[in-house]
Amino acid sequence: MNGTVQNMNVNKNLNDEFEILRKLKLKNNHSQRKLAKDLGFSLGKLNYCIKSLREKGLIKIKNFEKNKNKLNYIYILTPKGIAEKTALTINFMKRKMKEYDELKRELDREQNQRNK
Repeated sequence: MNGTVQNMNVNKNLNDEFEILRKLKLKNNHSQRKLAKDLGFSLGKLNYCIKSLREKGLIKIKNFEKNKNKLNYIYILTPKGIAEKTALTINFMKRKMKEYDELKRELDREQNQRNK
């Protein structure tokens, strides 16, 4: 696998993690099925990502103790998870600003060529 494809995969994984952390910060008691639907992920993909985030120490998972349906969990961002979400947010914004700048330069070049 060449470096460009690897970078694209890393960015995709980081974007997925960012989206999951963002959703969990907003509402931490989603069912995995609901969260997967909201994110446009398969249930298997979300489960894989949730396990990865837990193994990295970014989230904790707890059962609703008094709930008859033990399939519902609370996802809690750890301090490390909050820091990671912040870093991912900053990197996401930097990438988007860079994309905007590149698109703006391209549009400016095309506009200048049309005006000649």
